[in-house]
Amino acid sequence: MESLPLVVLVLIFAAAAAVIWVAGIQLSRQTDVLDTRFHLGSALGGLILLAIATNLPEIAITFSAAAAGNVGVAVGNILGGIAIQTVVLVVLDTFGNKGKKPLSYQAASLSLVIEAVTVIGVLAVVIAGSQMPPGLVLFRLTPATVLIVLIWVLGLFLVQRSQKSLPWHSQGHAPNSQAQPQGHSKTSKSGGDKQPGARKATLIFLLAAGATLGAGVVLERSGEAIAGDIGLSGVLFGATFLALATSLPEISTGLTSVKQGDYKLAFSDIFGGNAFLPVLFLAAVLISGKPVLPQAHATDIYLTALAILLTLVYMLGLIFRPTRKIIGMGVDSLVVLMLYLIGVAGLFAVASTG
Repeated sequence: MESLPLVVLVLIFAAAAAVIWVAGIQLSRQTDVLDTRFHLGSALGGLILLAIATNLPEIAITFSAAAAGNVGVAVGNILGGIAIQTVVLVVLDTFGNKGKKPLSYQAASLSLVIEAVTVIGVLAVVIAGSQMPPGLVLFRLTPATVLIVLIWVLGLFLVQRSQKSLPWHSQGHAPNSQAQPQGHSKTSKSGGDKQPGARKATLIFLLAAGATLGAGVVLERSGEAIAGDIGLSGVLFGATFLALATSLPEISTGLTSVKQGDYKLAFSDIFGGNAFLPVLFLAAVLISGKPVLPQAHATDIYLTALAILLTLVYMLGLIFRPTRKIIGMGVDSLVVLMLYLIGVAGLFAVASTG
């Protein structure tokens, strides 16, 4: 694609992003159907099935970049994706939430706090793993990537358990928060007779997944060519424009959940996806045969720290539940937006001195 004109590359990139948006909507709908048909439960469905479905672009880009030996784009896209997907909550709070209270006030529950802690836990291992010696590889595995998977699985177990029983008042749900249980929008959408059966839903899901995977590869290839044409490093492009394009499924599914009053599911989808993304480092190691995290650049570690900071802000928002809205968003969303904009400016500074 490097030989194509910049205008054509931009059009290809935009077309691939559009495919991801449309396919993302279908993935969300069919995941809801499969979640109901197979009785997976809102916690499991939101944290595993939908998390994987909405992160198919990142999966495609990671596999494609790792196979091509371009590990920098894969790492930058994953870690940049976590930061920008957290900012998706700002979009949902501002444009999706029409209530008088901020999104975190409506969604507050200890289950979501556990999910946020899981995200912070796996990101802490990412930072630690970047300092490990490059030669520490056994059976194409590295200690950090294995530990990330274990923490993710433990987080899933704890969240699933918290959905059933917590030794707290009202099962850890804050007073005056979302009245209906998390995932009620899935039940209402998937329970009707007009919804497709499990076989048809599976077929549509697989077709949408295939389209998303293909579009993800096109995004990675065209994005790399665009970055070369405009003189932007692959790391910076992967952490900004590419990460934004691959976050389109989270935006579409999140807006649907928030508009239907399923605020907790919107938070859970974002946190669940963010906790899952670092698991892709294990796949990158298996495909490339190289220890990915020790090759992380200063910009990658910077993005990891930024993602932890943004997650912490929303975790505090879920605990303290600010009631005031500023410029149509909660105080925590405003802080996250400001920190992200400052963080992106700092990212360019780090890249220029690296």
